[in-house]
Amino acid sequence: MSTLTLEPGVRSRTRIMAVMAASVVLAVALVAAVNLAIPTLAASELHPSQAQILWIVDAYVIVFACLLIPAGAAGDRFGRKGVLLAGLGVFAAGCLAAALAPDVVTLIAARALSGAGAAMVMPASLAITVGVYPPAERGAAVAAWTAATGAAGVIGNLGGGLVMQYLPWRALFGVPVLLAAALAALVAVMVPRVPRHPAALDLAGTVLLTAASVALLTGIIEGPEAGWGSGLVVTAFGVAAVLFAGFVAHQLRASAPLLDPRLFASARLRAGTLGVAVTFFGLFALFFVNARFLQEVKGFSPLLTGVAIVPLVIPMIVLSRLAGRFAPRPAVLAGLAGNVAGLALLSFAGATMPYPLYAAGLVIMGASMGLCLPVLSHEIMAALPRERAGLGSGLNSATRELGSAVGVAVMGTVMATYGMGTGYRVVAAVVLAGGLLTGWWLRPGARESA
Repeated sequence: MSTLTLEPGVRSRTRIMAVMAASVVLAVALVAAVNLAIPTLAASELHPSQAQILWIVDAYVIVFACLLIPAGAAGDRFGRKGVLLAGLGVFAAGCLAAALAPDVVTLIAARALSGAGAAMVMPASLAITVGVYPPAERGAAVAAWTAATGAAGVIGNLGGGLVMQYLPWRALFGVPVLLAAALAALVAVMVPRVPRHPAALDLAGTVLLTAASVALLTGIIEGPEAGWGSGLVVTAFGVAAVLFAGFVAHQLRASAPLLDPRLFASARLRAGTLGVAVTFFGLFALFFVNARFLQEVKGFSPLLTGVAIVPLVIPMIVLSRLAGRFAPRPAVLAGLAGNVAGLALLSFAGATMPYPLYAAGLVIMGASMGLCLPVLSHEIMAALPRERAGLGSGLNSATRELGSAVGVAVMGTVMATYGMGTGYRVVAAVVLAGGLLTGWWLRPGARESA
């Protein structure tokens, strides 16, 4: 096996970073882009139910989330470049199947396949980014990668709006096939191979985690239609509890666990993962409802709806670049508090709310995310040794996507029963509770003793 042990030059690092950022943007943008298509999909020849619409969004995200950690371990074991190339291929195959789907079930399955590919792309891209930069520059590199993941949601809204404005909904899945092929060609040419590290692939743990997460989402998503006391929903929640308990027990016994619970003795790791999860819980709850609100309530076109989310990205990018200058705990607390404030403001959105006031909520959320997310991601990576960069990046990404999936499910479920405003307030309450616990774990005594 040919490996490079020397770090690339400055120009090469910059080009590699650009390709890694583009790869992760593609994987994350497709989550947000699909939200632009929800009104069109609801009226399409597939005739999906409300629960099926949530599954079309979340099938991608939940598989994405649950496979991220084993995909990170696979990158350590088999080579991050190879795993990244394989991920782009699987992602493209799933998108092609979605573009050609004859029914809702096929579309949901294809979305799950694309999510599996995205799971290989995301941790490999971060691990490659960390690996090609010298130690003194890794914090800035992680911040740039984090900014790309945050901006991806907005890019997905813009791209999705452009496609939905002029093309059929199937093109929303066809275009990423071409983009993934182009990125794979660039990765093959530009990215160096690096030494592999021993890493076990805990298949049993992966199956338990995935099954438990799907069972949890089934209970949340099917509740409004099936009834919260129905056999399906009660069984789903019960199975989720049993499987999550089984996952933890298996991890404690396994010789090479997927995610050793004992790692969370580190307050830095606990704070980073919870903070990232609740931040994306709020962001993707917003993305899920934003497109429907602007198109169905405000009468915006798909393209204008995509453009209307731009006020979120500018402060996010600016503050992501400055986040390394702030002390971790104040930056995180301010960021999560701003997230709650933005969600609270958006909970009053209605037909009579002027767009500038609505945009103010987006600006607050974008600024708060830019302030806290780079710090939280760095806390996760810093809590683990460099040779476990694959695990760290997988965990970092998994918490994002799991938070996103549950945020979409909770917002969709509460909104279907109680309305959009209540949905925002419930989401804000969850973010507030998570933020308080994150701040507690980041207090000086706990963080330094980790």
